[in-house]
Amino acid sequence: MTHFVVIGAGQAGASLVAQLRKQGFEGEITLIGSEPVVPYQRPPLSKAYLLGEMGLERLYLRPESFYADNNITLKLGHEVQAIDPAAKTVTLADEVLHYDQLALTTGSSPRRLPAAIGGDLQGVYVLRDLADVDAMAPVVREGARTLIVGGGYIGLEAAAVCAKRGVTVTLVEMADRILQRVAAPQTSDYFRALHTGHGVDIREGIGLERLEGEDGTVKRAVLSDGSTVEVDFVVVGVGITPASSLAEAAGLTIENGIKVDEHGRTSDPAIWAAGDCASFPYRGSRIRLESVPNAIDQAEVAARNMLGAEETYVAKPWFWSDQYDVKLQIAGLNTGYDNVVTRQGSDGATSFWYYTGDQLVAVDAMNDPRAYMVAKRLIEAGRTADKGVVSDPEADLKPLLRA
Repeated sequence: MTHFVVIGAGQAGASLVAQLRKQGFEGEITLIGSEPVVPYQRPPLSKAYLLGEMGLERLYLRPESFYADNNITLKLGHEVQAIDPAAKTVTLADEVLHYDQLALTTGSSPRRLPAAIGGDLQGVYVLRDLADVDAMAPVVREGARTLIVGGGYIGLEAAAVCAKRGVTVTLVEMADRILQRVAAPQTSDYFRALHTGHGVDIREGIGLERLEGEDGTVKRAVLSDGSTVEVDFVVVGVGITPASSLAEAAGLTIENGIKVDEHGRTSDPAIWAAGDCASFPYRGSRIRLESVPNAIDQAEVAARNMLGAEETYVAKPWFWSDQYDVKLQIAGLNTGYDNVVTRQGSDGATSFWYYTGDQLVAVDAMNDPRAYMVAKRLIEAGRTADKGVVSDPEADLKPLLRA
């Protein structure tokens, strides 16, 4: 019987195996995950789950019974040791699996602080998986003190949760401003004001020199300006890297992750990849998207193509972030923008529209779902929006969709 093996039991892996069954595949499916838990949502981990507002079972993407009901073999808590493309085998600690087709949905790994500067001290956390958050949850309590390293969305979301729990928060960002790599100065200004309004001490243009501990537990941070911060724990949010080491060791082509074509196929015709770990063609270049929507959509296209569809994956980038009572929604990619138009909506709604010349390429919308949806539809259609209409808070945006 034909056997499809999927390595990586996150959002992409779960979406891929479900899509295989939905498309009528009747062969064997094995889904391998390194964590000892069924596939679950990651975004709520550092927000609702850490705050105690969401239980474990609500994190599950599908009930555990779904996999048995659909004859999908789960191998959880298993690390894959090697892939042999020539023999078409996957080696685990206690067995070797043969595959007809293989999909890699291995996701990404958080960057950690070097041990040389104290990154191996107790009380230093990253927020990537369930074990990370479960380990950190007991120390996130009122009156505790934390240093958050990194002013991207991961760091800012962690800052918001900690501040809401009554933790004294200091956040350092080595770049000149928070969100510098991913957003315009206007968005940085918006979120800086939001966080400082909640008592977060944001220090930009300042890096971490080292962490110091007592009895193996972190106690203070020495910053690049010579100042020190007394801490009870540290959260590291300095980005993620694609989990492509298995693919690289197997001889697959690596280019900012596992290189796939427009169908999701790697340099080996029997191996596919999707999600955070995969880089793919996009509008004449090659990108890798770290988002739930991309993980789902790309994995589902890959599943159909594993069954012979030859469908082209057309990415529609969108993202979100929840901080305090603000929901940020992002559509498009702002790469190469040269001007930004601000729109002030009602009840504090704000959006920043990114243009390259007169072409709309992206939007950041804060508590403004209407602006977000209009901009998203325009961007996905390759259309633009008149800047005068966008900047006029009294103007109705809907006619832009008919223009």
